[in-house]
Amino acid sequence: MEIGIVQQVDINSEVQRAYMDYAMSVIVARALPDARDGLKPVQRRILYAMYDMGNRPDVPYKKSARIVGEVLGKYHPHGDAAVYEAMARMAQDFSLRYLLVDGQGNFGSVDGDPPAAMRYTEARLAPLAMEALRDIEKETVAWDDNFDGTLKEPAVLPANLPNLLVNGAAGIAVGMSTNIPPHNLGEVVDGLVHLLDNWEKQDDIGVEDLLKRIPGPDFPTGGLVYRRDAADADDGLLKAYATGRGRITLRARAHKEEIKGGRERIVVTELPYQVNKAALIESIAALSRAGKLEGIADLRDESDRQGMRLVIDLSRGADAGEVMRALYKHTALETRYGIIILALVNGEPRMLSLKKALLVFLEHRLEVLQRRARFDLEHARARAHIVEGLLTALENLDAVIDLIRRSRTVETARDNLCKRFKLSEIQAQAILDMPLKRLAALERKKLQDEFKELQALIKELETLLHTPKLQRDAIRAELTALKERYGDARRTHIADVKGDTVEFGALIPDQPVWVTTTRQGLLARTPDEGKAPRVPSRPADVPVSIVGASTRDTLYLFTATGSAAALPVHQAPEGQAWEGEGAPYSQLTHLEGAEVVTTLALPAMLPEGGSVCFVTAQGQVKRLLPEELPGVGREPQPVIRLDAGDRLVEGAWVQEDEEVLLAAASGQGIRFAVSEVRPTGSSAGGMVGIKLEEQDEVVGMAVVDSKAKLFTITDQGMAKVTAFAEMPAQRRGGKGVQIAKLAPGERLMGVRTVKGTSNVIMVTQRGAAKTLTGHAIKEQGRATRGTSAIALQGHDLVAAVVVPASRVAPPVEAAASADAAEDGEESLT
Repeated sequence: MEIGIVQQVDINSEVQRAYMDYAMSVIVARALPDARDGLKPVQRRILYAMYDMGNRPDVPYKKSARIVGEVLGKYHPHGDAAVYEAMARMAQDFSLRYLLVDGQGNFGSVDGDPPAAMRYTEARLAPLAMEALRDIEKETVAWDDNFDGTLKEPAVLPANLPNLLVNGAAGIAVGMSTNIPPHNLGEVVDGLVHLLDNWEKQDDIGVEDLLKRIPGPDFPTGGLVYRRDAADADDGLLKAYATGRGRITLRARAHKEEIKGGRERIVVTELPYQVNKAALIESIAALSRAGKLEGIADLRDESDRQGMRLVIDLSRGADAGEVMRALYKHTALETRYGIIILALVNGEPRMLSLKKALLVFLEHRLEVLQRRARFDLEHARARAHIVEGLLTALENLDAVIDLIRRSRTVETARDNLCKRFKLSEIQAQAILDMPLKRLAALERKKLQDEFKELQALIKELETLLHTPKLQRDAIRAELTALKERYGDARRTHIADVKGDTVEFGALIPDQPVWVTTTRQGLLARTPDEGKAPRVPSRPADVPVSIVGASTRDTLYLFTATGSAAALPVHQAPEGQAWEGEGAPYSQLTHLEGAEVVTTLALPAMLPEGGSVCFVTAQGQVKRLLPEELPGVGREPQPVIRLDAGDRLVEGAWVQEDEEVLLAAASGQGIRFAVSEVRPTGSSAGGMVGIKLEEQDEVVGMAVVDSKAKLFTITDQGMAKVTAFAEMPAQRRGGKGVQIAKLAPGERLMGVRTVKGTSNVIMVTQRGAAKTLTGHAIKEQGRATRGTSAIALQGHDLVAAVVVPASRVAPPVEAAASADAAEDGEESLT
C-alpha cells in the first residue's frame, strides 16, 4: 500500500487479523519457550550475546549494563528493564534449579528484594550455559536475521542441556500460559537415556516407566511435593506427566526443637517454590495478631549464608503438630502448583507429556549431532584435499620447484601446477603458500600422519552419519558426561498422599549421608553412595570424626571440655568438610567457637538398653544414660566433670555386657568390662579406668568386638591390627599390658576397632592423608611395632586416624577389596 492512499477495510476482519498477529507475536516471540532448548527468545538472545562478546565462565565479569546494551542494540529492541530482569532471573539460585548466568552483586533474594541497578551488578555465563551453546559455531542450528537485518541470531541453541525440564519455564501468552516445574538434571538424563536405550520400542514406554527415573519436580528451594491430597484423589503428578496438565501440592520443610521451660519451637528450613519469605512472615504475624493462628509466642527470621531458618516459638502447652497444620492451612507454607507443560514445537504451541518433551529434546540433539558431523566431515575433506596436494608436491619436489621458477606470474605457476600434477586450484594455491620449512623431512612426516588421521576421521564421520545407532550412542555418552559433571542430589522430597496430621519426621526425607567434623571446627555432610567417603591425599583440613547417618537422625557432638550438644543431621550443610566446606559447628549448635569436638555419635547406633562411655586423657572413665543427654535446640550441657588439666578424649555407645579397651600414648592398654563402670549423672566425674605413669595420657578407646580386631597406629605411621584375644581382660584401674611396641621418642597415636571392610583414614600434621581397608593391614602380635602405613616427609607425624562408622551394615568384604584395588591402595601384608 502506498503512503497517502486510504484503503477501506471491514473493521471486524481487520481487528481479528491484527489481534491474531499480536497474539501469535506474543506466543512465539515472547511468552513461550521453545521445547528444544527450553528458552524464550529474550533468554536465548541474552545467552548468545554474552557468548558472542566473549563473556564466558573463564573471563572476568562484565557490567550488567554493558550486557543489556549489547542485547538491546543487536537482537532485542525492547525495554532494558525487561532484558535485565530476564538476565537477573537466570542468575538467581532460588528461581533456577541450575544457573545459566553467573552473577556478581545483588541479584535479588527470596524475600522479594529486587536486583540492584544494572550499573552496579556484573555477570558472565555460567559453566552450564556453555553446554547449551556448545558447537553453535559448527552450523548446528538455523540462523535468522536480527530485527534490522544486519546480523544473524540463532533460531534455537544446540542445547546439550535439557533445559526445558531441568530449569522449567513460566509465562502468560494470549489465551494460554505455561508453568513447567524444574527437575533434577541427573534424573532427567536417566529418563533420556532410558528412551535412547529403548528407541525401537519407545511406544512401549509409559509414563509409569519414566516416573521410576524422574519421580517428580526438583525445586531449587527444596520443600516437599505431594502427588495427591487424599488416598482416593487423582494423582496430579501422574496426570501432568501423562497429559501435560495437572496440580500438585507444595509444602515447606520444617522440624521442631525443644527450648527452655518445656516449650517447643517450629523451624522452617525450606519454602515452597516462589514463596516470598518476607511476605510469608508478615502474613503469619498478621494472622497471629488477629487470633486466627493460636499457640505462637514469637516469630523471627534467623536465615543466614548457611541457609534458611524461620523460627516460630510456641506458647507453653501448644501442640506443634496442630500449629503446623494451621500454618499449612492459612499461609503460603502450603501452596498448590499447577503444572502446564506448554511449549513451542515447530513454531506452534503444543501441550506436551513428559515423554513427548523428552523425545522433542532427543530429536533436536540428533539433528544437532548430524549437522555437526556434516560440518566436521566437510572441513575434514577440505583439509585432506589440501594435505593430499601438499604431499604430491613434496613427492615431486624438484619438478615443482623448477616449474615455479620458470613461471612468470603466480597465476601461471598455479595453472602449470594444475596441468602438470592434476591438482585443483585450491591444492595448487596451498602449494604456492607453503612455507619453505615444510620441505624438511620431519614436516613431511607430520603431513603424512595428518593425512592418515584425516582419512580415519572422514571414515568415522561417514559411518556415524549412516548409522542411527551410533548417533544415539554418541548422544547417550554426551548426556552421561553432562550428568557426571553437573548432576547433584535431589532437593525436593516427593510423597504420595498429603495427610491431615503433621508428622515432623515425615517432612524430612530419609537419605543416607556421612557427617564429618574437622580439626578446624567445620561440620558437613556428604551423600552416602554405598561406601565410606574418600578423603584426598592432600586435604585442606584434618577430619576428626566421620559417622554414617540418616537425614532424620539426631547427632550428638561431644567436646574436649566435656560438653555435649544435639543437632538434627539434616541441618548439617552439604559439602566436604576436609576441603573447607560446610559450617562451623558453633553456628549450628550453641557450642562456643573454641570448643573442640572429639566424637560424633548417633542414637540410632545405640543398642537397646545401652549407654555412652567416655574416657579422658588422665584415664578417667564414665558411663551416661541416653536420657541425660541434651535435646535438640537446647543449650549444650556437661556430660562429665573434668579435673584441672584433663580433657575428654572419646565417647562411644556401649552395652552392659560389652568390654572396652583404653590405650595410652606409652603403648600400654587395658581391657575391662563395661559393667565395672556404673552409670552416673551428667554432672558427676569419672572413675579410674587405667593407671598412668607420669607424662603419659590416654589417646583412645576401642569397643571390643570378637568379629573385629584392634587397629593401632603410632605418630610415626607404624600400624597393625591385633586380635582382641591377645589383650587379656582385667579389672578396671590397673596398668594394663603392652599393646604396641614403640621406638625411642615414639608415641601411640590412636586405636580403633576395625573389620576387614572398614576404611581407615590416616592424616598427618602437614596435611597428607591415606586410606586403607582393614583387610590390607597386616595382623601382628600385641608386643610388635607394626608396619609403615603412611609415608612421612621430614619431621611430619600422624595427627589423626578416623574409621567412618556406619549405622547400616558395611559392604561385603569382596566389594571392599574391589574398591581397594580400584583406588590403588597398597597392602601392608
